[in-house]
Amino acid sequence: MIKQPMKYFQKAVILIGVLTFSSISIQCQSAGSAINHPSEKDLNSDKKYQLPDIDLSHWKVTIPEGEGKGGAISVEPPKILDYANNEVLKPYMYNDSTSGALVFYAHPSNATTANTKYSRSELREQMVAGDDDINWTFKKGGNLKATISMEDVSRDKEGKYHKVIILQIHGRVTDEQKKLIGQKDNNAPPILKIYWHNGKIRVKTKELKFLGTKADGLLYEEAWADDDGYTFQNEVGFKKFDIEIDVSDGKMVISLNNNEFKTYDNIHMEKWGVFENYFKAGNYLQTTDEGAYAKVKFSKLKVSH
Repeated sequence: MIKQPMKYFQKAVILIGVLTFSSISIQCQSAGSAINHPSEKDLNSDKKYQLPDIDLSHWKVTIPEGEGKGGAISVEPPKILDYANNEVLKPYMYNDSTSGALVFYAHPSNATTANTKYSRSELREQMVAGDDDINWTFKKGGNLKATISMEDVSRDKEGKYHKVIILQIHGRVTDEQKKLIGQKDNNAPPILKIYWHNGKIRVKTKELKFLGTKADGLLYEEAWADDDGYTFQNEVGFKKFDIEIDVSDGKMVISLNNNEFKTYDNIHMEKWGVFENYFKAGNYLQTTDEGAYAKVKFSKLKVSH
């Protein structure tokens, strides 16, 4: 008579265990669901820590540190890849992990590059890492895409913002061309300068002074003059903007936010084919005013040839 109730008691214990296990399983599944599907708050929190979409393996940087004119410090690959831990670079090139941008800071300094009075915190393209001697021509072509914003910039005595060159295509003569014209370095004029100018994007290029100039004469800087320049209509201010430079044989096209375009397709571009070129990107502050400064942010920077 005792065995029968014991049998029912054992069944009850088993039933309670099954129900308890099921309850625990449901709770675990619910918890697992929460882990696999983060809340909107968590997603937004993750977005606060971002890195710029920039590969620096084919860029060197020049900063306004060094010993006097022509002595500005440059850092090439592979050392530039560790810029976040480089104590010399840190003040002038650093991550803004909140917006996912690489910031370039510049101020007037005695440490400049050889052919200018202005300071820069600027990248220089190297098609072969660590080598300035291998560059590209218009015939080979080149494309640069960047997402940029002006974070902060000083004003002059009249209250206008100081100008900053944010992108360039710089010319270069080969060693053979340098010997031919008796020049001491490989420097050639920049065929393109793109400025942030009072919240707008302004473009400057070069034109031949005399269209009949012979081939050798094209190599002299004195053969070229600045054009009148072009200012895009849309104001970018301190907001992000996309810019693209596309170069092909005898042609150069600059686009702003993919809805405004400036095309150079003329004899000057054809003649420019005599030079080699390289892209530059960053912060080339166009003033020596005391106390001046600028901070330029690059979220994306991509080059192809």
